[in-house]
Amino acid sequence: MLRRNIRLRREYLYRKSLEGKERLLYENKRKIKEALDEGKPIPTELRNEEAALRQEIDLEDDYTAVPKTHIDDEYANATIRDPKILLTTSRDPSAPLVQFVKELKFVFPNAERMNRGGQVISEIIESCRSHEFTDVILVHEHRGIPDGLIISHLPFGPTAYFGLLNVVTRHDIKDKKSMGTMPEAYPHLILDNFKTKLGERTANILKHLFPVPKPDTKRIVTFANRSDYISFRHHIYDKPGGPKSVELKEIGPRFELRLYQVKLGTMEQSEAQIEWVIRPYMNTTKKRSFIGNDQESDDKRKKIKA
Repeated sequence: MLRRNIRLRREYLYRKSLEGKERLLYENKRKIKEALDEGKPIPTELRNEEAALRQEIDLEDDYTAVPKTHIDDEYANATIRDPKILLTTSRDPSAPLVQFVKELKFVFPNAERMNRGGQVISEIIESCRSHEFTDVILVHEHRGIPDGLIISHLPFGPTAYFGLLNVVTRHDIKDKKSMGTMPEAYPHLILDNFKTKLGERTANILKHLFPVPKPDTKRIVTFANRSDYISFRHHIYDKPGGPKSVELKEIGPRFELRLYQVKLGTMEQSEAQIEWVIRPYMNTTKKRSFIGNDQESDDKRKKIKA
């Protein structure tokens, strides 16, 4: 079984390397097309390849002009079967972390919670592969406060590393009457302000943790990005006075996610290629939005106030 997994991993990496070459070729042909359409000179770095690229452009059709992506390999079975998630923690979890993971089990449909015990990550991942789990979620803590969440997609990746902030569980809220009950129906998803290429990648990782809901379900899960901090909110709604009156009830938990790394592999593969990592020591990092377009959100808020 181990040799088979190694072979499948090598085949996946080989297809990914071919995709990089196809993407570069596609960009070169796009530059030549733009230059010809606008009547501009061919870029200097492409003049030696111009004749060959022009010939390929002439032979292309609508199907072959656009390159394919390795994401098709990563989530090829996402529409065939519902996700199956394993939830676990770091070793010797505190009571608040255990309570938080118990609530996450109800947030993600078809999730199973496992006590970590003395198991190492490689054993957990190999066991999940053999039992056809689609994702593993590992939650970390610091001095009793949950502070990290890792989502690893199986069998090949990707793995997304998030910082976890401002966690408020249902257990922490004193007024239980103001909160709704926790349903087990598959939720509708709201993914707000994932505009960039990295944002689309992040939204793709998050949305495939949830199966397709029924149209009449009244449960809503929201991931709203503001300044690269992703707010998670969990609601149910009701229409007591007809279709025009909607009442929302938050059912918890609530927390913020901060993406800091995406790796092209599973959690235990230390040699896996890093697709993206945040660089907090760069001078322009605080001014940039990697996941969404905050300027567009500010413009919308100004229009609403006006």
